[in-house]
Amino acid sequence: MSVAFRRESDEEHLEPKFELPIPAGPNLVTPHGAALIAEKLTALEADVTAETGEEALKELKRDLRYWRTRHATAQIVPPADGTVGAFGTRVTYRLNDSAPIAVEIVGDDEADPKVRRIAFSSPLARAMIGVEPGEFVDFAGKPDAIELLKVEPLY
Repeated sequence: MSVAFRRESDEEHLEPKFELPIPAGPNLVTPHGAALIAEKLTALEADVTAETGEEALKELKRDLRYWRTRHATAQIVPPADGTVGAFGTRVTYRLNDSAPIAVEIVGDDEADPKVRRIAFSSPLARAMIGVEPGEFVDFAGKPDAIELLKVEPLY
């Protein structure tokens, strides 16, 4: 029989559903990040119990698998001493002689650029980790693009 005459199912044209991607590397978290993961798990478990729609339930269960994995692999990082840029610090820097900018270096799931929290795995955070205040570092292919002004421990 010709392919032109076979009946196609409605499912055949739907976009495939994939698992949420797990960031590469260790799952480092601050104590605040660990609490956020636990809150997210509790909320999702309640949502799964209450949900009756099949598609919505599939999506909630996918999200729940992601957060259970993140909870199981979370490694709470001991507090930083604040002498160098590190995970769990607030760093104030100047990029290319701009106004000073302060960001917090946190875990992947805790990162939120809108409130100036960046993931430790981001290029900007990687450039500032291990750097002392007063030092300049290369960034985005430009020599001495970042001047680290101040480092403070978050917790």
